[in-house]
Amino acid sequence: MSKAPITPAYPTGPQAKQARMRALNGLAEGMGGSRILAIASEVRELAAQGVKVCNLTVGDFSPDHFRPPAPFVEELSQLVKDGHTNYPPSDGTLELKHAIVDFYERRLGLRFPIESVIVGSGARPPLFSAYDCFLSPGDVLVYAVPSWNNHYYAYLNQVEAVAIQTRAEDGFMPTLEQIKPHLKRARVLHLNSPLNPTGTCISEEAMRDIAQAIVDENKRREEADEPSLLLIYDMVYWLLTYGETVHHDPISLVPEVARYCVYVDAISKSMASTGLRVGWGIAAPYLQNAFKALIGHTGAWAPKPEQLATAKFFNNDVQVDAWLDDFRGRLQERLDLIKRRFDEMAESGLPVAAIAPQGAIYLSIQVDLIGRSLPDGSVVTSSEDIRSFLLHKAQVAVVPFEAFGLEDAQGWLRMSVGAVGVDELGAGLDRIEAALRLIS
Repeated sequence: MSKAPITPAYPTGPQAKQARMRALNGLAEGMGGSRILAIASEVRELAAQGVKVCNLTVGDFSPDHFRPPAPFVEELSQLVKDGHTNYPPSDGTLELKHAIVDFYERRLGLRFPIESVIVGSGARPPLFSAYDCFLSPGDVLVYAVPSWNNHYYAYLNQVEAVAIQTRAEDGFMPTLEQIKPHLKRARVLHLNSPLNPTGTCISEEAMRDIAQAIVDENKRREEADEPSLLLIYDMVYWLLTYGETVHHDPISLVPEVARYCVYVDAISKSMASTGLRVGWGIAAPYLQNAFKALIGHTGAWAPKPEQLATAKFFNNDVQVDAWLDDFRGRLQERLDLIKRRFDEMAESGLPVAAIAPQGAIYLSIQVDLIGRSLPDGSVVTSSEDIRSFLLHKAQVAVVPFEAFGLEDAQGWLRMSVGAVGVDELGAGLDRIEAALRLIS
């Protein structure tokens, strides 16, 4: 006769709060959760109540609309069947490292040494490893906002965060003029282009100016025997650009910056493969041992079948180009639809604006309702009020730029198109227009 199961005696209510405070250290106790995930939870609650929401919050891809490249999936399935389910090398398979090096040479004209590639389970391990390897508590981290997760990573590393508040007229991209006053104190500068959350790209001039300023500052530091200024460049969306937009990377423009620069990249977005967890960092070989050790100790390795399948896919330019042409076309169809509809709303007198899609899977929109009265009589005082109004009145879920660190976003919001169909998106935009016409 089997014994009755034991129910663990976990504390609840006030006792749980006291137990948590006794168990966690100060860093863990003060760690905040993602605001985007909190919004997603609100969307799920509405869905559970039967409300159909056009969800433009998640930086992900719904398999109903976007799936990874078929040749990649077929190869991945075969590799699992063939038994490639053991541990990979902790810093990546040689097959994938060689494929990445060759891919960058063909696509960017950059020939990195094989020793510069560090593979991890998505872009986050090499990104977070760069923070851990470069920053000590109290160091200065400089980054532009709006941007993804920098404020959380700054907290976890206990650094002094300098968040540069960017402007819509600059595409929410930083300029050298804004960055330069902070370079002398900075230990790390973190840039991202194409940018999450705005879907905009840094210009060639701005990228060259910033990269050259990093080189010049490091020359000064080397003469003074001071720690280096490092650049983390997140380019996970670089294969997703639209129209005449060109992706610019710092090493192509200023080769001397390479020794101070780490590139972060992944298949997550460019191959609609967020759950398959293959990413990498490109860093000077003299940094490789530190990155390899950190990723190895945390076990943040990309699964071996995914690595080998990525390598085979990257080595076939015909398949890659066919995939990207189709994938970008379907994404741009959605982004262009938002831009066109917001332009039409603006022309009709509604207080909205949108920035033309340049890259990634996002579009920056502005719904300028600050100070206006809603149908229930309440007055809009923040972008959060606008977000809530669109969710509950138009059943469209978006993310305010405050969630990405921009202090006074003035109604600027992120729309993400990876998990929505064209018809569903069009209906959501209809509801937004109808809701805005109710505003006084």
